[in-house]
Amino acid sequence: MSYRAPLNDMLFCMKELANLEAVAKLPGFEDAGIETAQAVLEECAKFNEGVVAPLNWEGDKNPSSWKDGVVTTTPGFKQAFRQFGEGGWQGLQHPSEFGGQNLPKTIGAACIEMLNSANLSFALCPLLTDGAIEALLTAGSPEQQAAYLPKMIAGEWTGTMNLTEPQAGSDLAAVRTRAEPQPDGTYKIFGTKIYITYGEHDMAPNIVHLVLARVVGAPEGVKGISLFVVPKFMVNADGSPGERNDVHCVSIEHKLGIKASPTAVLQFGDNGGAVGQLIGQENRGLEYMFIMMNAARYAVGMQGIAVAERAYQKAAAFAKDRVQSRPVDGSLAASGPIIHHPDVKRMLMTMRAYTEGCRAMALTAAAAFDASHHHADAEVRKQNQAFYEYMVPLVKGYSTEMSIEVASLGVQVHGGMGFIEETGAAQYLRDARILTIYEGTTAIQANDLVGRKTARDGGRVPKAIAVQIAATESLLAASGSAAATAMRKRLTPAREAFEQVVDFMAGAAGPNEKYAGSVPYLMLAGNVVAGWQLARALLVAEAQLARGEGDAAFLQAKVATARFYGEHLLSKAPGTRDAIVEGGASVTALALESF
Repeated sequence: MSYRAPLNDMLFCMKELANLEAVAKLPGFEDAGIETAQAVLEECAKFNEGVVAPLNWEGDKNPSSWKDGVVTTTPGFKQAFRQFGEGGWQGLQHPSEFGGQNLPKTIGAACIEMLNSANLSFALCPLLTDGAIEALLTAGSPEQQAAYLPKMIAGEWTGTMNLTEPQAGSDLAAVRTRAEPQPDGTYKIFGTKIYITYGEHDMAPNIVHLVLARVVGAPEGVKGISLFVVPKFMVNADGSPGERNDVHCVSIEHKLGIKASPTAVLQFGDNGGAVGQLIGQENRGLEYMFIMMNAARYAVGMQGIAVAERAYQKAAAFAKDRVQSRPVDGSLAASGPIIHHPDVKRMLMTMRAYTEGCRAMALTAAAAFDASHHHADAEVRKQNQAFYEYMVPLVKGYSTEMSIEVASLGVQVHGGMGFIEETGAAQYLRDARILTIYEGTTAIQANDLVGRKTARDGGRVPKAIAVQIAATESLLAASGSAAATAMRKRLTPAREAFEQVVDFMAGAAGPNEKYAGSVPYLMLAGNVVAGWQLARALLVAEAQLARGEGDAAFLQAKVATARFYGEHLLSKAPGTRDAIVEGGASVTALALESF
């Protein structure tokens, strides 16, 4: 089936949960209200449904290829990317000063979801370019910004980030790529980088590589890493691509999924040294790279939501068409579509609830990002920044882990046909599998959540979130409807479990006990926050139904989905709490030689 963007749910989340009208009152966003959001999203949907989505299956069958250092992308990708740039989609969230549209992240996030639902492999190129743009905006010199940003924001040139090396995966202290200072102020770069997404391709005339390297004589470890801009082609005085730089693609990887996205091995400096310019100051490269990394981590979370949405749509369509067996309640006299069977409904509702909960969580986080950068009050900016930073590992970790479960359920709904590649269900599962790995594994997100976001200040931010959740519980109690009562019955013990785990992580337990439960803590936190957002959505939907406003069928579905989330997903939280707080010792009890 073809992809259809879930515009109603996106706009509902923006308006009712993320409070887009408040975002539109922030300095610089005055024209970014709900009318603008609807117009932008409708155009984005047309482009992705009509141009990008039809290339998804083609990219899986005919992936990018490498020959003699040249990478050729899937047929149709080059033309689609040109249309992407001409439509202004790369510059959606970036400053108008460099040719962008300066729209809030709250709107941009929904567009990111659509692009990734349409074609995850294609979307990875703009995702990495966005991260490179953010790093240059933050730490690049005026000359670097003038040379690269207009072309990148226009979608004419693309960007990469180059961290990983054969011996240095997540441990960036082991980076060996070296940078040698030159008399003219540039550096010669030598080394090998692996897993470089769109490190080489034929969709743009230039590729702007941001490269972590160690200046000769720099301190050991992460404190001695610097960041450099190393273009594929040097930039002439008039801004056009000039001489080829000494960076070459020596191979691309053969992967389980996202096959159309070329994952390159890049060799720097085999012919005298690649020319690079230092970004910012020496030995602060990791600090700058994390600007890219945090932008990418949020975007990868949106990828999880996107592939889950696509898998759900395909499974729901199949379940309505596939005829198999009579319903157990005797409602049909003969065999009927499998969507009549309770367990198929359970699987579809699980897929739907996870996806809508994570979307609501991510768009609420995006609104906090916008406020953290644009609100006039410094204290409000600080509070929103803290909330957003706590949310990033949840959006990245929980949304991507759930996408694997959702895509797997999509295969299960298809039955044996799901295991057949031609149906397309398996592609979503294969594509989703990378999302919990790149831009920091789920364990890395969880370690960040425990160490930097919880234990460092005694759990101040998650405890403040728990207070807000408790306020929503009071509103559920005041409503008194069957759905609100059912949601409150599950949200309260889930919130209490969350608070107890926060206290555990901020307390005196040993490091092994805490970090044995770090990923379960992330999953618990993501579950609770997504459930909280759906509880808020339930209240809004019921109020609108009572007033006779809006699309009744959509609002009734929102209530039903939220209640399902509470009874089937939030209900897992107390058990997760027990495993974290009481089960740490059993994780490390087995002798190493017994594994």
